[in-house]
Formats: sequence, structure tokens, C-alpha cells
Amino acid sequence: MRGYFAVGAEGLSKKINLGGLMRSAHAFGANFFFTVDADKTLGRSPASDTSKSPGHLPLFSWPSVDDMELPRGCQLVGVELTEDAIDLPSFGHPLQAAYVLGPERGSLSPQMLARCDHVVKIPTKFCINVATAGAIILYDRHRALGRYDDRSLTAGGPALKRQKHVQGGPISRTGRIVPGNGQD
Repeated sequence: MRGYFAVGAEGLSKKINLGGLMRSAHAFGANFFFTVDADKTLGRSPASDTSKSPGHLPLFSWPSVDDMELPRGCQLVGVELTEDAIDLPSFGHPLQAAYVLGPERGSLSPQMLARCDHVVKIPTKFCINVATAGAIILYDRHRALGRYDDRSLTAGGPALKRQKHVQGGPISRTGRIVPGNGQD
């Protein structure tokens, strides 16, 4: 998959949610994980992070939105149920993105929403667990930007398999066989 991405949360207070979100970030191949204004009692590696993700991806803990330092070109994508948020199935994921989710029993702060380049929502009837929401967002990114067969329009697997990329040898503009390209 091209590009890079990170996932994080603002104002988390429960270790189990932090661990679940970190584990999903690690499983989907995130390049780093972050928290903003997280509860001070949260440890760096909760027991619910069974993949022990801090040993595999950097963890940044910023005290406030103003302290966040994302890489140049990285677009911040807020995940929040707002009127003007883009429905996740219609969203075009940026190649360089940091996805930020809100706290348990709360929403992203007005400061965070103002900093976001995009705001998306998962089309559910009500809010879902932050770790579950993170896994859904990351799955959607993986599905949208990964190289997979086209989804079938009917039940079952794809009708046509995506052809594997084949790298050939050098090609001469004159049509001659180039020594060492496997054609000699």
C-alpha cells in the first residue's frame, strides 16, 4: 500500500480502549500512534494491546492539540458524528493521513475539529466504542488503498481476478534485444 498513516485519539481515559486501538493500528500497519490530552493514568502499553505495539511503532503523547507535530504533508482526518462529516464509504483517503478519534463518552474538541483537514463519520445509528471505530476506519483505508480484486456485485468472490504485476527486462526503442534481459 502506498503512503503512510497514523491513528490516535484525543482525551482517552480507559486503558482497554487505548490498548484495543493500538493493537488495531499495529495490525493494519500504521506508521505511528498518538494520543492528545489523554488521561495521565494511562500506561504506555495496556494489557489489552496484546500485540505489544509500542515495540513496533512509535507512540507520541501530546498534552494538547497545539502541541501536535504531524509530518509535513500529513492530513489530519477527524472521526466524528457531525452534520457536515463525510460518510466513510464515500471518503477518499489521503495517502499521508493521521486519523484521530474522540474520547469515550465525548466528542473531538472544537480545537481538534478546527485543525482537521477532513471529518468523516461511520454511518451508524449511534456512537460506537472508540477501538471498534478505529478498526473500521483502518479497514476502510486498507480496502480503499490496497491492491485487491474488484468487489463482486453479487454474493461471493470476485468474478475477475486482478492480474499480478509482471516486471519485464529492459526494452530497446529500436526493437533490438538488449543483452541480459532474458531474451538472448
